[in-house]
Amino acid sequence: MKKLIGLLAMFGMLLAFAVHPNVYAKSDTVPGGPSTEGKTSINSIITYEEMIKKLEIIEATSKGKIEVFTLDDYGTSESGNSIYVAKAGDGEKKIWVQAQIHGDEKLTTEAALQLLKTFASNGTSDIKTILNEATIYVIPMYNPDGSILNKRQTYLVDQDRYLDLNRDWAEDKFEAKESRVVYEYWTDLKPDFAVDLHHQGFKTVYGTNESTSFSLGISLAPDGPTLPGIKDGLYNTITKQMQAYVYDSMIDYGYTHIDQYQVGGGDEKYFIDIRGGVVSAMMLGTNYNNLNDDGHSNPAIFFETKGNTREGNLGQKSNGYLTKQNYQALKSLLYGIATDEIYGVDPDRWDDIPAYPSAGYLTDYETSGY
Repeated sequence: MKKLIGLLAMFGMLLAFAVHPNVYAKSDTVPGGPSTEGKTSINSIITYEEMIKKLEIIEATSKGKIEVFTLDDYGTSESGNSIYVAKAGDGEKKIWVQAQIHGDEKLTTEAALQLLKTFASNGTSDIKTILNEATIYVIPMYNPDGSILNKRQTYLVDQDRYLDLNRDWAEDKFEAKESRVVYEYWTDLKPDFAVDLHHQGFKTVYGTNESTSFSLGISLAPDGPTLPGIKDGLYNTITKQMQAYVYDSMIDYGYTHIDQYQVGGGDEKYFIDIRGGVVSAMMLGTNYNNLNDDGHSNPAIFFETKGNTREGNLGQKSNGYLTKQNYQALKSLLYGIATDEIYGVDPDRWDDIPAYPSAGYLTDYETSGY
């Protein structure tokens, strides 16, 4: 039986969803990490104000295919910044896409905008299928304050401290204004699927010298302590099918080195079972302040791209392909959901995606009783 480890003291060190880049050697990996010496330039990476301008241009040129709006009716960020949403398509399946919940994971916003631009201008059969069968709701910058500060967290003005927004969706928490705003919108929208875009530190694909460029993650560990008990195991199956579908669609691209998302150093790594993360709370049907009293929930997964700007390990030469792999994976997944092709995937294909031997689970809850 896999060993459970509560995060508590370990959590601040390992930071699930963001592996420290110095844990892994970079000099002997293929392709290696960029030698930025912690001096990543973010001048060419999109800012909050530039994102707004790009959204306005995409909407204006989309001939009605894209609708852009804010969540101001629900509230704003801690510093008063609007949280933007772009809507595309008019199909029955509602798919939630969110990017840059961590303010230093900036290429995720670029990928979301590229996807929206494609939806606005592309008339190919696969795009038409997606937009006919699904309605996509994209939050390209969940954490505008953190992005402006180039920090992982948001800043709680009244409490004079920083908070990780991806640990704030729990029934007894929701401390940040951003969390309450987006959560209330989620309870009103009631999406059918969700995908969350992230960055991670450097590691290599298990058994190779290939630097991982892209990791596929499920925040409540597949076959772990929590997910098999939700919806009689339905989400345990669907999330594995979703990620296996993405993997199969991406392995032929030469610029991607893909594995399962795990954290920690050494030859064994931990899977995460984080209940306070946004996409975890979606699957759990978290009911904060009785806003989700009907118990809505939806399957959700996340992608992790190599590098971030806070720790100075994104090189501008690699930004293009790192953005492209997020874009390509997103487009592929949306097509798989729109066509129901994800349900034809053997969920055991998840186990074929490279992963390190498991050391157990990292959690954000007490482990007694498990």
